[in-house]
Formats: sequence, C-alpha cells, structure tokens
Amino acid sequence: MSYRPANAVDRLILPLDVPTVDEARELVKKTQGLVGTYKIGMQLQFAGGLQFAEELAKEGHSIFLDVKLLDIDNTITSAVKNVAKMGMKFMTIHAYPKNMRAAVKALEEVGNKDLCLLGVTVLTSMDEQDVKDAGYVGPTANLVEQRALDAIEAGVGGIVCSPVESAAMRAKVGDKLCIVTPGVRPKGSDAGDQRRVMTPYDAIKAGSDYLVIGRPIYRAEDPRAAAEAVVAEIESAL
Repeated sequence: MSYRPANAVDRLILPLDVPTVDEARELVKKTQGLVGTYKIGMQLQFAGGLQFAEELAKEGHSIFLDVKLLDIDNTITSAVKNVAKMGMKFMTIHAYPKNMRAAVKALEEVGNKDLCLLGVTVLTSMDEQDVKDAGYVGPTANLVEQRALDAIEAGVGGIVCSPVESAAMRAKVGDKLCIVTPGVRPKGSDAGDQRRVMTPYDAIKAGSDYLVIGRPIYRAEDPRAAAEAVVAEIESAL
C-alpha cells in the first residue's frame, strides 16, 4: 500500500507537543485545514493524549501516534494490535529488524492495511558523537541506510530519518517506503535540540514525503499564519 502524500498540506505533520489536551485541542482548532496530520508524542500521551488521539481520529483527522516502541516480540505484537484499533494513520517503532517484523505481524494478523508503521532510524537530535557514544561504529548515514534497508525487508510502510539523509535514502529505497523527516526548520528558525536540520523547501527537494515541524508553528504568535507559510514553502518545492 502507498502512503505517499497527495498535496502540500498533506505533507505537513504538526506535533501537538503541549502540556495538556485542552491546549492541544486549541492548537488543532487554530491550524485545521493547514495541517495534514497531527502528531501525538510522549508528553501529551501521559496527559490524556491517547484518548484524545482516538477522539481526533473519530472526527476525521489524520493522527500520528509517536510511541517509538521497542520491546520483546510478543509485547510489540500485542501492543500494535491494540493501536490498530485506534484509527491512527501513522505510528513509530524503532527500526530494529525483529522489532519491525513483530509489528508487521500484528497488522497482518488483524488485517489492518491502513496504519503506516514508521521505523525510526536515528533520532534527529543525535550527531556523530552521540551515535558513537551509543556504541555504533561508522558514519551515522551508514546506520540510517542499513535501518532503511531493514525496514523494506520487514515490510513496514516508511522510515523516520533526518532531512539531510533524505536524498540518499530516496535513492536507496525508491518508492518502497515513505520518508518522514523531523528536524525541519523554516529559514531563520532556531534549531533547538535538533542537530541534522534542513528547511522545508530543501527537505522536499531532497526527497522527504512528510515534514514534522513543531516549535516554529505552535510557538508562533499566530500558529495558523506560521502553518500557512510552511505549506506555501512546501508547495513551492513541488
């Protein structure tokens, strides 16, 4: 199944990285129509975000459950089966081969063809030294490439990688995987804790399908205007 985006709005993923469901709900109201998918990560998950994710999905919103699962096979399979009932569009798992195979097995067993499993390759907050400190040998790009190839073999729908790796990954995976990239910052924005970053225009040109852009939008004085500007930049790259 193809999980490629249809248009510029579809390509924008907005993380609802706020402390409460009420704040998240307000952010959705301010930006709906200009965001393709809303991402619910750990901060909101531990503040009622899982129920809110289901609520948004029932309202017709595209939802990305960013859980980054990694555990023994049976636990992963059982967990993914439960997520498969929630109406999500995307969910993340760490891109270890066994981990991805267990997640794919869950979707096959429940017959869910709509949920796109995304294998997280290397977190965009990590630089070469961080990867070395974690015990890996060789350039970060090599590790991302290996995990992308493992993702194809496992049968997941896409990968998460930094935009600076998008071009190389697109060359390697072709249309077999969708590419989701955090670490995207409009020109002039603070990179924050991200290390491997790129502008929306350059990320799309490099081969990214979906861009995860949070703080430059939800911390803006006018989040709707900020989202509109990002969509316009994406559109200019298509």
